[in-house]
Amino acid sequence: MRFTRMLLLSTITAIAASGIHAQNAALTPLSALDAATLYSIDAFVTAELARQKIPGAEVGIYSRGRVLLAKGYGLANVELDVPVKPETIMQSGSVGKQFVSAAIMILVEDGKISLDDSVTKYFPEAPATWKPILIRNLLSHTSGLSEYESDDRIGPKGAFYLRLDFTEAELATKIETLPIEWAPGSKWAYRNTNYVLLGFIIHKITGKRYDDFLAERIFKPLGMTSTRLVNDRDIIPNRAAGYELDDGHLKNQEWVSPTFNSTADGTLYFNVEDMAKWDEALNGTTLLKQSSLDRMWTVYPLNDGKPNPAGYGFAWEVGDQNGHKRIEHSGAWQGFTCNISRYPDDSLTVVVLTNLAYANTGLMTHVVAGLADPPLMPARLTAIPDDKPEIGKALAKVLDKLATGEDIRSQVTVEALKFLTPEAEPAMKEMLEPLWPGGTLALVQREPVPDAPGQLGSTFRLKKGSAAMLVYFVLNAEGKISDLEISGDREYQ
Repeated sequence: MRFTRMLLLSTITAIAASGIHAQNAALTPLSALDAATLYSIDAFVTAELARQKIPGAEVGIYSRGRVLLAKGYGLANVELDVPVKPETIMQSGSVGKQFVSAAIMILVEDGKISLDDSVTKYFPEAPATWKPILIRNLLSHTSGLSEYESDDRIGPKGAFYLRLDFTEAELATKIETLPIEWAPGSKWAYRNTNYVLLGFIIHKITGKRYDDFLAERIFKPLGMTSTRLVNDRDIIPNRAAGYELDDGHLKNQEWVSPTFNSTADGTLYFNVEDMAKWDEALNGTTLLKQSSLDRMWTVYPLNDGKPNPAGYGFAWEVGDQNGHKRIEHSGAWQGFTCNISRYPDDSLTVVVLTNLAYANTGLMTHVVAGLADPPLMPARLTAIPDDKPEIGKALAKVLDKLATGEDIRSQVTVEALKFLTPEAEPAMKEMLEPLWPGGTLALVQREPVPDAPGQLGSTFRLKKGSAAMLVYFVLNAEGKISDLEISGDREYQ
């Protein structure tokens, strides 16, 4: 769904739940980027804008409070031919959740809330089944609550139709009717519902809307003068326009009501200048105690004591890149996509903001980090020997069926069926038409699937002539498809 605010999990690597600590004061900031490095970053970003058809982007590179690069590329407004500048503001999408997480931890430090509070303390009219849901479950996406932003719920006939306005009380009442999908803490799944509720809780505790509380306790103290709530009516200097691709053609972002541009699951404006101030605050304890930062950056364990399979903390995804610690989050909303990747042991942070829906900003931050600090450079996606050719043969049969419009749902696991909607197969068929049949499959990456023992995820480059794309394919032990994703071709993992 083009509207949906989301986390774009570019690379998931679950690590031990012991956590990641903030950068130690003894770590040395990186020196200024030399001319050759700046040239390589410019060349890469410019090439990605062209490859992904992104109108404009901002790149911020920071090292322990030092801004190594804050630069705009391309256009902030295509119709008016306005270039992107470092002060251009773009939408946060789910990157905004980390500010909400920090706000909750501020309230914890103030003694106003406990991570072990049941959400029913703040929603007394909620069903009794909500009582086991704790504040920490909302922060870590382990509540079991359903996604309010599912396609059926935000469409014209849905309870959360995005073109209608609702009060906080009305939204809360609607959320209280959503089913709980599993026992709180027993599973992990990304749900925007969790952070909408956290925004309401901030309001209930402080008497201020969540964005006003963020402004009072985070944005103003840190000097983040451009960061604020999305508002289509206000006159806002340096605001970029958001875009999406529709059948390959650039279109303006779709309109949503003010309600859904003001919920706490990701509705902020910011720029790379303000994000430098945010990153600097995360390097020390001026905003939060070290214990609070460590809690946010620790992989949240499930009820069985094991770390959740996404490596997720409190609004941060915790993993590694080439064996180097990485703490990051991405987001997409209303014609914008962005990513922040922090490398605490390398004294490096990279932020990429774009004004195109579903741009691959995770890839961009990871490669820019590698260009700035070579040990972080992701591996290239080049053809590798395939010691399990049967996987490629099984994929070829699936592609044959998709190309002819044959229903493949009987070959898909129950869990994967949730994502293989009736609209998905025709969309895949349309994407494959230029490449299959007649294309070739070459294995470029294979690795174990997190939290799925024995399963291997295989990435193939599907190529025909000068056209190419990537296909990610996973079969379970019974030979059923547990994952099938088609994406644009790219050079790096």
